[in-house]
Amino acid sequence: MAEPSTPPLRKRIVTCPACRGESIYDASNAYRPFCSGRCKNMDFGAWADESFRVAADPDPLEPAPGTIRLQ
Repeated sequence: MAEPSTPPLRKRIVTCPACRGESIYDASNAYRPFCSGRCKNMDFGAWADESFRVAADPDPLEPAPGTIRLQ
């Protein structure tokens, strides 16, 4: 009795968040979800430059920027 053959697994293709190109989302891609080290570093640089920010309401107990706090 022959064993049923399973089809080969296809690698998942996702969109690179940096360049919008195709990226293989698999353990063989060390930069996943990015397509390359360049795209990964560009994204990291944007976070380091604070180009990406998470919106938050200002803390009412924190003084506004530029105000002098007397003690």
